[in-house]
Amino acid sequence: MRWLLAGCFGLALINISVALNPDVPISQKPRFYGVNAGRNVSICCLCSKELQQAKAEWYRVDEYNTVVKESNRIKAENKYTFLHSRKKTHFFLDIHDVRLNDSGVYFCKINNEWGPGTAVQVARSGGIDQARRSKMKDALIILQGLLLAVCIAAVLLRKHQQLEKKDSIYEEPEVDHIYEGLAIETCSGGVYEELSVYAQADGDDSAEAPWE
Repeated sequence: MRWLLAGCFGLALINISVALNPDVPISQKPRFYGVNAGRNVSICCLCSKELQQAKAEWYRVDEYNTVVKESNRIKAENKYTFLHSRKKTHFFLDIHDVRLNDSGVYFCKINNEWGPGTAVQVARSGGIDQARRSKMKDALIILQGLLLAVCIAAVLLRKHQQLEKKDSIYEEPEVDHIYEGLAIETCSGGVYEELSVYAQADGDDSAEAPWE
């Protein structure tokens, strides 16, 4: 995140410098380069017109406002490769296997004319992978939360259905048959006084009622 902010700040400085010097004969592409460690970087320096005796020199400094000295000059070695087109209008600087200490601003110089510079910011190789892993981890946490919510809802719904089932098993009887007695049809006259004939005789404990 820091290197991204630094790059935006560098682009703002670049735009200011271009606005102050609209007729710069030399340009560089790209103006900002963000790359992971271990990758290769190629910077192009373009001359506005063909120069037969053009010679490109490359310099690296830490920041734009730093004064470029001869000690900042890049020498051709295994890490750096200098190339140019046939007409010598395009000059290239290839940086192989960049590291964190390769971050900085690279300037090209052609016949004492300076290019606007290219800001290179090198990030750790695991930066993007770590960000992807963190995003995946967040997604898994959200998914686990949703699954937990679904499980809780399923348990509550199951309990609710069981309670409804228990309530449906017990039903209030429509007719109350608690007080059922001798049916009146068993009596010949159906009059209360006539029930005395079925009563037990006094003093005879062995007698049984007719309906027994």
